[in-house]
Amino acid sequence: TETRAHLYIFGANVIYGLGMLELGITFDFAQLVIDNEIAEMIKQVVKGIDVCDYTMATDVIKEVGIGGEFVTHMHTYENFKKVQSDPKIFDRRMRESWEAKGGKDLLETATEEAKYILENHKPDPLPAGTEKMLEDMIAEAEEEEGIKS
Repeated sequence: TETRAHLYIFGANVIYGLGMLELGITFDFAQLVIDNEIAEMIKQVVKGIDVCDYTMATDVIKEVGIGGEFVTHMHTYENFKKVQSDPKIFDRRMRESWEAKGGKDLLETATEEAKYILENHKPDPLPAGTEKMLEDMIAEAEEEEGIKS
């Protein structure tokens, strides 16, 4: 029998203020891209850690033994991307490699990504009836507040 447990990190369940600067007075698309990536990393952590014989790799530990290395083991290869965040704009390369590829800082990379998204993203259409529902909600709120549109 396999014993399973799950470790959770508890805390806030809302991530608020992405893209905001100056207490929300200013909004910045590059900051939104940066904050979104941070939020994705937080979501990865908050998912928790699956603790079982497979994820603990006790059989691999026994196989590799004292003084061995795990990086090239197939178990590591098959699993490391499942538990590690894979940032798009945060650059984790060594300095020499980063400099050789142009050495763009985070703000420059985020600004380029924001421009790309604004120029190329095609959102999925809203479900049928959504536009009418929103218009009705706005009309109702305007009526309640005595606002004429």
